[in-house]
Amino acid sequence: MVGKNQTAKAISLEQYGIKNAKVNYQLSSQELHNRTLQNEQGTEASSGALAVNTGEFTGRSPKDRFIVKDDVTRDKVWWGNINIPFPTDMFDALYNKVTDYLSEKEVYVRDSYACADEKYKLNIRVVNEYPWSNMFAYNMFLRPTEAELENFDPEWLIINAPGFEADPEVDGTRQHNFAILNFTRKIALIGGTGYTGEIKKGIFSALNFILPVDKNTMPMHCSANIGDDGETAIFFGLSGTGKTTLSADPDRRLIGDDEHGWTSENTIFNFEGGCYAKVINLSEENEPDIYHAIKPGAILENVIMDENGVVDYSDTSITQNTRVSYPIDHIDNIQVPSIGENPKNIFFLTADAFGVLPPISKLTPGQAAYHFISGYTAKVAGTEEGVNEPLPNFSACFGAPFMPLHPTKYAEMLSAKMKQAGVNVWLVNTGWTGGPYGVGSRMKLKYTRAMITAALNHQLDDVAYEQHPIFGLMVPQSCPNVPSEVLNPKETWKNKKAYDIQAKELANSFRENFAKFEEFANDEILSGAPIAG
Repeated sequence: MVGKNQTAKAISLEQYGIKNAKVNYQLSSQELHNRTLQNEQGTEASSGALAVNTGEFTGRSPKDRFIVKDDVTRDKVWWGNINIPFPTDMFDALYNKVTDYLSEKEVYVRDSYACADEKYKLNIRVVNEYPWSNMFAYNMFLRPTEAELENFDPEWLIINAPGFEADPEVDGTRQHNFAILNFTRKIALIGGTGYTGEIKKGIFSALNFILPVDKNTMPMHCSANIGDDGETAIFFGLSGTGKTTLSADPDRRLIGDDEHGWTSENTIFNFEGGCYAKVINLSEENEPDIYHAIKPGAILENVIMDENGVVDYSDTSITQNTRVSYPIDHIDNIQVPSIGENPKNIFFLTADAFGVLPPISKLTPGQAAYHFISGYTAKVAGTEEGVNEPLPNFSACFGAPFMPLHPTKYAEMLSAKMKQAGVNVWLVNTGWTGGPYGVGSRMKLKYTRAMITAALNHQLDDVAYEQHPIFGLMVPQSCPNVPSEVLNPKETWKNKKAYDIQAKELANSFRENFAKFEEFANDEILSGAPIAG
């Protein structure tokens, strides 16, 4: 449904230092769509969706993400090349430059909130330079009712100015773009980049600090859905592993596709009000829910269309990271509100381009913590400049760029919640089988879906298992609707000796990556490491 203009309430931005701006407050999705077309900042696809080009940046820029180092963050944040410190005085000076830049301009303001559970609700005011960025905020954050807007009190402020470019020598940034979190002033300041993902990930990063520190709640980079039996399933995974695709299950209600909290009351709640899905090689056959969600109200990013507005989802000439955002109610089968109870299964999704890991295996609590901290997937040729062959890619907690605390803090919370809830944890390889990338083939989506369905339906509870000789994972020897030879990765390789060599190399990559966490990990976590290599 395309939103209506909620209110004509006048909003002043003077308190934020933005002076004499023409403020467009709480415009509808349709109005923002139209404004984008009028400004020649986008075009309309044949589906009725808005298509935009985000410019120089078609993805996040992790090296240009900063956190202000002050009394709130100094002793809590895990500082380093992921959480890069930024001085308070330099933030204040840069903030003033951005607000001066937006003064006198036409801007778009939206009041919204994060966290579907009322007890954790975070009110957000978003100030955007461009109408389509504001439409993205409408899609991705939760949308207040008219009554909620009457006395809306924003706790966090997002200022998003893609057209403003920093001067690194003066402003303290690495280059002209930046995304900076200030936990004392409760501001996310974004400039020099049109990539909309920076908007949602700014608030996600903030919640990844606020919830564990202040609310005893675990934030998760995951999707989640719930079955008719009332059992919730959680899907962790890095970009491209199938998190959004696999959680959009016609037989289960979607809770959310990317960001959730796990409370002390053992409930799961969505942070967001929408979905942000990759559309590379999207097809109606393989991903019908996402395909049909691309309609008026959706925003396509960096796709190629023909003269009739028909999108070629296989065309990656702008980027591999083509995307669509849409309100969650563009999916038919959703949980309302976006809260689930009784989590019973957790799936760690990995796209192993080496063809080593089993398509599904069951993890012990120690292995679950080890693989959670490791956050493994693989980069394949062509996804990044200079990547010509598969490379292991580790991102702690399946979301290191968004995690301000030390990864073991999140892993300890996960272990405690797993034991409390009695969940099963599964490692699912959505990557390659029969050999590495370039030799083998991508695991068939229908097999992955069948394995996940079997796990959810308790059909893997009583089958025979064998331990993987190198990773120590327990591998089921049968699964409904999946050929048994697919389940054992070594059996899919023609050259069995080559498999063993590749598996030991990958196991050693795990060990090398984990070395930096060993001094913080307990014996149970360390027991989850590969057993050979």
